[in-house]
Amino acid sequence: MAVPSGSSFSGPGPKVLIVGSGIAGIGAAQRLYQHGCRNLQILEATGRCGGRIRTTRFAKGLVEIGAQWIHGPSKENPVFQLSSQYDLLDEKALSEENQQVEVGGHPTYPFTSYSSSGKTVDPELVNSITDLYGTILDQTRDFINKDFDYAASVGAYIKKDIAHHAQEWTGDEASKKLKMAILNTLLKLECCISGTHSMDLVGLSPFGEYKMLPGLDCMFPGGYESLIEHMLKSLPKDIVLLEKPVKTIHWKGCFRGQTPQEQTFPVQVECENGETFTADHVIVTVPLGYLKEHCNTFLHPPLPSNKIQAIRKMGFGTNNKIILEFEKPFWKPDCHLINLIWEDESPLVEVRPDLQKDWFKKLIGFIVLEPPEQYGHVLCGFLAGNESEFMETLTDAEVVTSLTEVLRRFTGNPNIPPPINILRTKWHSNVYTKGSYSYVAVGCSGEDIDTIAEPLPEGTAESKPLQVLFAGEATHRSFYSTTHGALLSGWREAERIICLQDAQGGKAHL
Repeated sequence: MAVPSGSSFSGPGPKVLIVGSGIAGIGAAQRLYQHGCRNLQILEATGRCGGRIRTTRFAKGLVEIGAQWIHGPSKENPVFQLSSQYDLLDEKALSEENQQVEVGGHPTYPFTSYSSSGKTVDPELVNSITDLYGTILDQTRDFINKDFDYAASVGAYIKKDIAHHAQEWTGDEASKKLKMAILNTLLKLECCISGTHSMDLVGLSPFGEYKMLPGLDCMFPGGYESLIEHMLKSLPKDIVLLEKPVKTIHWKGCFRGQTPQEQTFPVQVECENGETFTADHVIVTVPLGYLKEHCNTFLHPPLPSNKIQAIRKMGFGTNNKIILEFEKPFWKPDCHLINLIWEDESPLVEVRPDLQKDWFKKLIGFIVLEPPEQYGHVLCGFLAGNESEFMETLTDAEVVTSLTEVLRRFTGNPNIPPPINILRTKWHSNVYTKGSYSYVAVGCSGEDIDTIAEPLPEGTAESKPLQVLFAGEATHRSFYSTTHGALLSGWREAERIICLQDAQGGKAHL
C-alpha cells in the first residue's frame, strides 16, 4: 500500500510532525486531525504505511507479515472498536459470545500434537499438562506489588514450579520424559507470545502488569492492513511523506521555518537525505528495536541518561513466521493447529543449541490458515529468539529442506512432498524495526516503560512546551507488544498536545 508524496504543512494550529506511519503514528494523526489540527505531517522511512502491520498476497489469499490477530477483541480494545466501526470483521468476531471468551493470550484451536518419534501424542495428556502449565503461568502474574527482585525471571519461576510438580508424577520414565517435552514446547510458545529468546530474560515482578483483554482472538478477512487503509482515508492524502528516514531530531533549538515569513520553531527533523522539517511538536513512534540501535544519535541534544538507560534495559525480541503452501493437505480437515514436541527436550535441562544444525527445533508448530477456499492449503509456523534470527540468514531452499524433513519425521509419513511455496518474515533484519515487539526484561520494570514514554523537555507541565513526544507499543505500560497498545499510545500523545493547546488558550486552533 502506498500513499503519494505531497506538500508540507499547511493550516492553522501548531506544527506537529509524526515520525513513523504505523498504527501509533496514524492514530495520533487521526486524533489530532479530528480536533482541528491541520498543520500536520507524517514522515515514513519506508515506501509503505502500516509499520509492523503488513498484509501481502500468498497462495490463494492474504497473509500477515506482521500483526496476526486482534488480541482480546472486546469492548475495551480500541483496535476492535475501530475495526467494528469500519465493518472490517466477520459476524463471528463481532458476536457477544466471542467477546466474552477468556483465552489468556493463548491459542484455543483444536490441535494435533506430534512427537519427534513420529507418533500422535495423546490429546488428554497434552491437555492435562497444558492445564498444569496454565496454572503455573497464572501464578507468575501475582508478583506486581511484592518486593521487587530485579534478578527474578518468569522462566526461572516456571521451571522451579515444574520441578516441584514433577516430584509427584507417577508412571514410568518415558511418560515423565514426555510430560517434560510437552512443557518445553509450551515454554517455546510463551517465547513467541512474549517476543523473547527465553522466558529467563523476562522479568517476574512486572510480568503481571501486562493486561489481557477478554475475547477470542480474531483475524481480518481483508487483511490487517485494511484497518490502516481505512484510518488513512480519514486524513488528507498528502499527510504522509514516504521514504523519508529520519537521521536526527534536533530539539531545544530555534530553527527558521521553510519560508522567510515563518516563525522559528523549537524542533527540526533532519532526514537521511539532508532534507529538514521544522515543528512545534514531534511525536516519535519508531520501534524500540530501532531506538536501541540509535538512541545515542537519534536526538540532539542526546536523550537524557535515564531515558537511554530505560531503552537499553527494556527487552525487544524477534518472533518470525514461516508460511508454507502445499499442493494438498497432509493434515486432517479438523486439524487447526499442529504442535511439535521434541521428546528429548526438557525445560529443566539447559542446552546450548547448534543454530546451524538445530535452529528449527525452536519452531513450536503450525496453525492451519482456514478456510482452504480462501487461503489454499497453507500452514503458518512461528519461532522466536536467536533461532528465529538465524533462520533469516538462510535461503528459502534451506528452510524448505529442513522443514520438510521435520514434518516427515513428526508425522511418521516419509512421503509428504515439500511445500510448493514459502514466505518468511525477517523482522530482525529489517533496519527500521530490528525485531518484532517489546517485553519487560529482567532488571527493569513498568516504570522504565513510563520513562521511555515521558515527553521532552523532562518535567513538562501542561502550560509548558512539549517538543518531543514518544508513542508506540513499547511505551504502553499494560498493553506493550500489541497493536491496541500502540494505538492507545498514539492517542495519548495526541491528547497531550491537545491539552497543551487548550491550556494555552489555543482551543480555537484545535
